[in-house]
Amino acid sequence: MPRPVHATIHADALRQNLARAKSAAPDARVWAVVKANAYGHGIERVFEALQAADGFALLDLGEAERVRKLGWRGPVLLLEGAFDARDLELCSRLDLWHTVHCEEQIDLLAAHKTHAPHRVFLKMNSGMNRLGFAPQRYRAAWTRLNALPQVQEVSLMTHFSDADGAPGIAAQLAVFEAASAELPGERSLCNSAALLRHGRIAHEALWSDWVRPGIAIYGSAPDYPEHDADFWGLQPTMTLAAKIIAVQELQPGDTVGYGSGFVADRTMRIGVVACGYADGYPRLCPTGTPVLIGSVRSRSIGRISMDMMTVDLGPAPQAGFGSEVTLWGRSSTGSVLEIDEVAHCAGTLGYELMCALAQRVPVVLA
Repeated sequence: MPRPVHATIHADALRQNLARAKSAAPDARVWAVVKANAYGHGIERVFEALQAADGFALLDLGEAERVRKLGWRGPVLLLEGAFDARDLELCSRLDLWHTVHCEEQIDLLAAHKTHAPHRVFLKMNSGMNRLGFAPQRYRAAWTRLNALPQVQEVSLMTHFSDADGAPGIAAQLAVFEAASAELPGERSLCNSAALLRHGRIAHEALWSDWVRPGIAIYGSAPDYPEHDADFWGLQPTMTLAAKIIAVQELQPGDTVGYGSGFVADRTMRIGVVACGYADGYPRLCPTGTPVLIGSVRSRSIGRISMDMMTVDLGPAPQAGFGSEVTLWGRSSTGSVLEIDEVAHCAGTLGYELMCALAQRVPVVLA
């Protein structure tokens, strides 16, 4: 039989989380962000559940082709735009909208031969300092783009660097408003954190034409640990679960795992679980990282190995060989262990755990 570890993608949770994002900006259209293979979930697995979105936003042309092959005829946005002239040829063929964030991309458009002009999103660097035109150059970039026959319509975009905490979005929003004042075109401002944390503030500018929820769609809180997913009304969309493949009885002084990092201070039963860092479970998770054994909350002990990890069976004395252990997500009993809590123990984010799910792990769509 296959090794007893698997991931489950929960379609109903995807639908609910998308609806939650839409409710946070009821007058805006919603990009469902499916970059990084839908945050590790698989574009083909999430596509049907996310068809209530107004468009799909992603990075790679290969992913855009997959979305079109699945039958999507609505907007598809390349969040980083074109990297060379050949990309624009595919944008024309697949009818892709794309971001323009530098002069070189305008040069590519100016040299591009197309019968159908492109829809572009002009990105401003309002403070993130990754992609985008500086505010003082933004208006000139818009003027140049707007004059090109290769361009049908120019929309306006920025990305908030601190929407998930202090200092917030006020300074960047003010920069964007000042630099784009009186420029025509639809706006796209809000990522998940801006949408959930700031979407209800009394500021007309934030209610843009398009919002771009990413991590919220996949059931992770954009501002954990200040708020968890349950606070925002989000449901886990990915579960990683495995079974116990061995049980060990420890005496006081016995050690567990590489480096003997865990030392038993009493008689203990531990379960060896068929999941390790080669499956995508973070190696940096320390002793005490929560797990669910059935519906009972317990903890990992010792170092995470490549293919195995060990858990404390003390809180679940009935557990043994073949028992289910949920590493994150929703157990078969309905209990939830939020991915953000596990990620926090490893010093990272739920985003990374989703994207790091290993190819060797079987995935089922529920």
